[in-house]
Amino acid sequence: MTNIPPAAIFILGAFLIPLFKGRIKQGYLLLLPLLAFKRLLTISEGIHFTYRFLGYDLIFGRVDKLSMVFAYVFVIAAFIGIVYGLHVKNNGHHIAALTYVGSSLGVVFAGDYFTLFVFWEIMALSSVCLIWYRGSKAAIDSGFRYVLVHIFGGLCLFGGIVLHVVNTGSIEFGPLKYNGLAYYLILIGFIINAAVPPLHAWLADAYPEATVTGAVFLSAFTTKTAVYVLLRAFSGAEILAWLGAVMTIYGVVYAVLENDIRRILAYHIVSQVGYMVAGVGIGTMLARNGAAAHAYAHILYKGLLFMGTGAIIHMTGKRKLTELGGLYKTMPLTFIFYMIAGVSISAFPLFSGFVSKSMVVSAAGEAHQSAIWLMLTLASAGTFLSVGLKLPYFAFFGKDSGLRAKDPPLNMLIGMGLAAFLCIYIGIFPGSLYNLLPESVEYHPYTMSHVVWSFQILMFTGLAFFVFLKRAKSKATISLDTDWFYRKGAMACLRLLYRLVKSKAMTRLDPEGFCKKGAKDFVWLIIDPWYQLGIKLEEIFLFSIPKSLSWFCKNPLAACKIASDTALLYLLKNTDLSYIDNERKRIDKEKKIYPGDIIKHWPIGSTVVWVTLFLLVYLLIFLTT
Repeated sequence: MTNIPPAAIFILGAFLIPLFKGRIKQGYLLLLPLLAFKRLLTISEGIHFTYRFLGYDLIFGRVDKLSMVFAYVFVIAAFIGIVYGLHVKNNGHHIAALTYVGSSLGVVFAGDYFTLFVFWEIMALSSVCLIWYRGSKAAIDSGFRYVLVHIFGGLCLFGGIVLHVVNTGSIEFGPLKYNGLAYYLILIGFIINAAVPPLHAWLADAYPEATVTGAVFLSAFTTKTAVYVLLRAFSGAEILAWLGAVMTIYGVVYAVLENDIRRILAYHIVSQVGYMVAGVGIGTMLARNGAAAHAYAHILYKGLLFMGTGAIIHMTGKRKLTELGGLYKTMPLTFIFYMIAGVSISAFPLFSGFVSKSMVVSAAGEAHQSAIWLMLTLASAGTFLSVGLKLPYFAFFGKDSGLRAKDPPLNMLIGMGLAAFLCIYIGIFPGSLYNLLPESVEYHPYTMSHVVWSFQILMFTGLAFFVFLKRAKSKATISLDTDWFYRKGAMACLRLLYRLVKSKAMTRLDPEGFCKKGAKDFVWLIIDPWYQLGIKLEEIFLFSIPKSLSWFCKNPLAACKIASDTALLYLLKNTDLSYIDNERKRIDKEKKIYPGDIIKHWPIGSTVVWVTLFLLVYLLIFLTT
């Protein structure tokens, strides 16, 4: 493992998961992030894992303090997420989650745009599986919308990269100077993943529909890798400071209006990432440190929030505040862990959010960005109102719903406990986080004026909530967001295409209908072949390959014997029909009793043939290199 990129430990390790079962599989899942963390401790700063490709240097290991602070928290979050999801039986779910983690690490350590783009796309493909594995219609639909938005973002990023390479002749990924269209295309590709309004609705649409454990992983990686690449390439871009400030307010407003517990948290991802994007835009050393520190803290407390709400959904099957209430009686540990996350995101002193969020707010003040400072401060109060007060009050207290769900399984509690411990530890010992930050700037969060000011905002927000509690009662409402436009637009296009295809005028062969008939053929050419190709690819990659891999892993030796016997039957082309029939019967018998113990007779002739073929291939490779 000493010469393997950290990303490869997760990605390659993910595809070995089907080889293990039961406790051994659980141990293997926990081992992967531990190995990756050990690798991070031993890797030195500099350029590693460089490969020459088409005249360019591909860099899989650009290591510095900025990449390491994100890498550390990604691996920690992966370990906590795996502990939380140990009860999940679906191998595909674990494969998707670990591939998602590995591709995120690949982005963090990428030193060139080609490597970054490849891992960027793997992130999108692996993360959507965590949505689709839930299996509901809402999850399938939101997953497709998620993919379409990220395809658009990927195309913008790819187009920007191509133009950048044409203009500069370099694929090195680093601070990007304004060079026209390439600059804006790359920026758009990045801010889509950062969920910057109005390009944010994919997050609030898809994350609440993910599996209980999948949502924990989703909350940690996509938006934070976007923050990382913005820090790397667009630090000091003034437009990001304003976009980030708008994000903080926008996400809070929608979170206050929401009734779905995971949509509340999803909108708060938008709001909290806004602090990071604002820090990137402000661009001072304190602001850059604040963006990185808040990303670190956010991954932990947001993961804990999703674990707490996931435990509620897992044990009750309910996700609407109007359907919950009184759960503190039967789910006390879940309530405690949730509240630790709730006060962390609300920036209470002695919790992680206080020592990270305040860095960005202070940076805005020092940069004399008064309007941005005000928006960030107001958003902080709104965060406490919706996540620290509204959600826990109506879910755990409020009117008793009659639900008597217990705390979730032990592994889920341990996962929440680990995240809660880190939220408190970082809040009490902020130096443990500050020492990892990319810039050498001293910052002291626990000054008297700062602590008093923070308590004043929080206490006033709490007072306002309880004074207007009756009016703040949660209602079963639906909030319309910017996704309404592309949902309606997509449906309108589909209806138009459907009408064109079904139009009776397009089936006539008379001269007057020639153009319409041509339109029908054109529409068919666009839709049908690609649809059929999509069906085939879906069948291969989502069903055939996983099914074959699962079948093989049940008894690899027996599977190899069946495969070799079948291949030899066709390879030798024996003219003796009776021999061929006997061999086919024997292979059919082996398939029927598979995965039982069928390795009883492996003919020496077969062994000799396969060893000879292997040596021949080896010699050919040796002679040509």
